[in-house]
Amino acid sequence: MTSLHTPLCDLLEIEYPIVLAGMGSWGMATPPALVAAVSNAGGLGVLGCSNLAAKEVEERIREVRRLTDKPFGVDLLLPASLKQAPGSRAAVRQEIRDNHPEHWAFLEELHRRFNLPERPFQHDHVISAELIAQQIEVTLNERVPVFAAGLGDPAIVVPQAREIGMKVMGVCGSPRNAIRQVKAGVDAIVAQGTEGGGHTGQVASFALLPQVVDAAGDIPVLGAGGISDGRGVAAALALGAQGVWVGTAFLVADEGGLPDALKDQIVEASTGDMRISPYWTGKTIRAVNNEVAQAWADSGLPALPTPHQRVLMEDFKEAAMAAGRYEITMNAGGQGAGMITKRRPAAEIFAGLLDGTRETLDRMKGL
Repeated sequence: MTSLHTPLCDLLEIEYPIVLAGMGSWGMATPPALVAAVSNAGGLGVLGCSNLAAKEVEERIREVRRLTDKPFGVDLLLPASLKQAPGSRAAVRQEIRDNHPEHWAFLEELHRRFNLPERPFQHDHVISAELIAQQIEVTLNERVPVFAAGLGDPAIVVPQAREIGMKVMGVCGSPRNAIRQVKAGVDAIVAQGTEGGGHTGQVASFALLPQVVDAAGDIPVLGAGGISDGRGVAAALALGAQGVWVGTAFLVADEGGLPDALKDQIVEASTGDMRISPYWTGKTIRAVNNEVAQAWADSGLPALPTPHQRVLMEDFKEAAMAAGRYEITMNAGGQGAGMITKRRPAAEIFAGLLDGTRETLDRMKGL
């Protein structure tokens, strides 16, 4: 049987070079149960904690440790550009009303159009430099084995991580961003093609991955974007990656935190349904296209920067979710959704990736 052990496995102290992408989706996508399931299967589970208060990050880290004794990671967003904003949602909302009244009016119009009562997002924290610093502090204090910067420059984390033996990974969407990760001193680089879900760039995986491998030198690279079965894993390895960063395939796992209706959306979605929009968070994000994203695009209004656009849409999401209107909320995912046909336990998804990779590599040997 073909071996699936690369130097990345030794670096991360895992059995197989398959890493669960640290997806956010308002804290629902990668709960501790899913993270632990992937780590227990022999990969690396990663918690997506970008929109969580520091205390909740701490609680989730400790819950993962109750569920597994295997290595795992925490993924945070470190935006290179983050508009200065007050520390509370109420203050950000007031800034939007004062400085961007047309955006506030459009949000109210959306509530009327879809007959949604207003229901502000319940948590008061806002993604900000202060929140990110608190999240990083918790992750370091908890001595999580792996830190992943899902967006931005991890240079501020690397020196402290080195002191405690924590490995640092950085996600990039272009060769230029890969060079920034190299300069930051990361231990591994995730090259995510535009096919990927969530915050993503504009370069496709087949063009991106070889360039990142070349730029990375001795730093191991993980392929990401559009990888939903073993053929994708094998393709990433053929292009020079030492492992893969897989998100969308695990969104439909039984242990995943998305409501069943959102999992079913991904199962039923075609590749063409997964569109990029800046209107959900203020940064380009790939998600299931729906009436709300299209309405924003048709409005002619520019997306506000993060965190202002994010605060607007988290309020809308809260109202839609409370009303059970899952068809009009954000459901981030990649183009690989077109290959996903059913919901399954995480261990079964993981085993399918392994088996499919081995089958593909064995077939290629005979060519």
